Amino acid sequence: MTTRRELIRRLEAAVGPDWVIWRREDLATYEFDGTIEKQTPYAVVLPDTAEQIAAVVRISRELSIAITPRGAGTGLSGGAVAVKRGIVVGTARMRKILEIDPVDRIAVVEPGLPNIQLSEAAAVHGLFYAPDPSSQRACTIGGNVAENAGGPHCLALGVTTNHVLGIEIVTAEGEIEWLGGRVAETAGYDLRGAFVGSEGTLGIVTKVIVRLLPVPAEVATLLASFATVEQASATVSATIAAGMVPAAMEIMDRLTIQAVEESLKAGYPPDAGAVLLVELDGLPEVVSGQVTAVRAACLENGAVDVRLARDAAERATLWRGRKEAIGSLGHIAPNYYIVDGVVPRSKLVDVIGRVGEVSRSSGFPVANVFHAGDGNLHPLILFDERVAGSTERVLDAAAAIMQICVEAGGSLSGEHGVGFEKQRFMPWLFSEDDMDNMARIRAVFGNEGLFNPCKILPEGTGCGEMGHSAAALRNAGPDAYV
Repeated sequence: MTTRRELIRRLEAAVGPDWVIWRREDLATYEFDGTIEKQTPYAVVLPDTAEQIAAVVRISRELSIAITPRGAGTGLSGGAVAVKRGIVVGTARMRKILEIDPVDRIAVVEPGLPNIQLSEAAAVHGLFYAPDPSSQRACTIGGNVAENAGGPHCLALGVTTNHVLGIEIVTAEGEIEWLGGRVAETAGYDLRGAFVGSEGTLGIVTKVIVRLLPVPAEVATLLASFATVEQASATVSATIAAGMVPAAMEIMDRLTIQAVEESLKAGYPPDAGAVLLVELDGLPEVVSGQVTAVRAACLENGAVDVRLARDAAERATLWRGRKEAIGSLGHIAPNYYIVDGVVPRSKLVDVIGRVGEVSRSSGFPVANVFHAGDGNLHPLILFDERVAGSTERVLDAAAAIMQICVEAGGSLSGEHGVGFEKQRFMPWLFSEDDMDNMARIRAVFGNEGLFNPCKILPEGTGCGEMGHSAAALRNAGPDAYV
C-alpha cells in the first residue's frame, strides 16, 4: 500500500518539488470546476513538458491511482473534478504559442494557452481563432479540445473539432503520440476526431495545431427586443429558413437581461421579455443586405425595437453583456446550476415553454441564455445552497430539463460535455452495445479505468460519492493511504 507521502515524493521527482501541490489548504482550489460537485485530489502536479506528463502517467499506472487532466477549471460538467481523488494534472504552465503560420493559416500552441490570447496574437496577421466560449478569457485551448467547446460565434463556423488539425497527446499508457497534423485531411481512421471531446478519458493534450481564419471585412451586430422569448425564437427560425446563417444568434430572457443591466449596464432594454443578439459578417455589400433582411424578420415576428451597433465599441459592449451574463446572475441568487442541452430549432418554443413549467413546479427561478441559432440551450436554475435540500432539488429539476431536451429529439450536451454530471443520462440516448463500443475506444488509448474515471459513461459503484470525503482527507494528513 502506497502512502500519500510516498506518492508526493515520486511526483516531485518527476516534475520538481515546486510544482507538486499537496497541502490541504492549497488543494481546495482544485476540488471543483464550474459545477457544484466537489472532491479533493491527493495531489496536483503542474508539469511544463510532455515528457513530465508522461512520467506522471506512468507513476499513476504503476501505483493504480486515478489521474484527472485539468485546464483552467472553467468546465461546466464536472469533467475536471477528481471523482476518485488521485492525481490532478494541470496544464497551467504550458501556455506558449509555439508558431503562427499566416500563409498556411495555422497556429501551434500549448494546451494551457487561454483561448482569447490566440486570437489576440493572430490578429497581427489579420487572422482569428473561431471557437469563442463565453469563458474565453480564462478557458484554455487544451480544455476546449477535451470538451469540444463551442461559443456564440460557432453557428456558422463550427465548434472546436472543426478547427483542430493535429494534437500531440500523452496517452493513458504514458506514450507521446501525434494525432492528425498540419493539414485538414489525413489518411486512415480519424483518431484526432475521436480524441476531441473525449473529456480527458483518452489522454492529455500537450500541443495543438489549430486552423485560423481571416478577420471578416465587415461586421454588423443587431440587438432586437421582444415581448416574449417565443417571438425571439420564431425570428431565429425565420431568418435561417430564409437562407441566412449569421455568425451568431443569441437569446436572453427578461431575468437574464435584468441581471446584466444591474451588473454591467450593457444597454439592453430592461423591460423586454427577451432580446435577440445577431451578428453578421463578410463582404460589406453582403452584410448590408443581410442587415436589412434580419431587421425585417425581427419586425415581422413582433420585435419592439431593432438596434444596429454604431461602432466597434458599442458592439463590444453588447457582446460583453452576453458573455458575462451568467456571472451577472449573482445579483439575483447566490448559486446557479447551468444546464446544457440541444434541441432542433423547430422545437425551441415548445422546449422553452416546458422549461418554464419545470421552474414553476420546482419553485426555482430559471434564467435562459442560449445559442438560439443551433438550438443549444442554457437554462440556469437559481438557488441558495445554504437552504437544506435545495441542491438535491435543483439536480432533480436539471434532470427534468435534460429529459425534455432528449424527448424533443435533442442531445445531452452542446458544448459543456457529459462529464460527471450527465453520465447517468447516457442510457436515455445510447444502448448498452453503444456504450460498450465507446468504452472499447478507451482501451485503444490504454485507459484501463484510471484516466478520468466516472466521466461520460456510467461506471457504477464509487462514482456517486462526490462532495463528502474532502473533510476526511484534510484530517488524514500527508500519510493517508492512497
